[in-house]
Amino acid sequence: MSAATNRPPIAVFDLDGTLAETAGDLIGTLNVLMRREGLAELPLSQARGLIGAGAKALIRRGFEAEGRTLAPEDHERLFEAFIAHYGEHLADTSHLFPGVIEALDRLEAEGFSLAVCTNKYEGQSVELLRLLGIGHRFAAICGRDTFPQFKPDPRHLTGTIERAGGDPARAVMVGDSRTDIDTAKAAGIPVVAVTFGYTDRPVSELGPDRVIEHFSALPAAIRELVLADAA
Repeated sequence: MSAATNRPPIAVFDLDGTLAETAGDLIGTLNVLMRREGLAELPLSQARGLIGAGAKALIRRGFEAEGRTLAPEDHERLFEAFIAHYGEHLADTSHLFPGVIEALDRLEAEGFSLAVCTNKYEGQSVELLRLLGIGHRFAAICGRDTFPQFKPDPRHLTGTIERAGGDPARAVMVGDSRTDIDTAKAAGIPVVAVTFGYTDRPVSELGPDRVIEHFSALPAAIRELVLADAA
């Protein structure tokens, strides 16, 4: 730990369903593919829980919901089409969740470094966060293709912390899904789960260290975890 004592504490955020409500644009792109393949569109309310493990998983889950299992070559073809279409519609309807700006302001004022660890591709993550007006806030924005590993592999999270120059002994993950919680646990890092994101099961059942219903509660939750970890 001595080598990291001069590094700031760090809060690492998932993107989709954590920082931003992106379901409309993600499911909108999925439904474009569904229509092309002759399948019915999925209602947004039904499809929100399919998000959380990246675009490939979203496509697989979406097509399985309509009774179609994809062959590997079809899955790859649809994935490439998804990335191309979504890249042109990153923020048609996407927006930050209430309280994000204020929470980031408070964490920065308390000396925290900020980073993003997402299974969205890095380039699209950087662009989306720019469009949402907060890209400059993060010391690192690491996506599915940033490292050889991605969530739930813990090296995605630990690599993000390293790239951001944060103190791994005073790090916290903030996410909305099993993927985020499992990643943080595997990395030995405490995790705060938000209740308003994309999950097929209540996050409280997945064993996070803290659960919050609004970003106004985040700085205090993170402070408690960092202090508890340091004690």
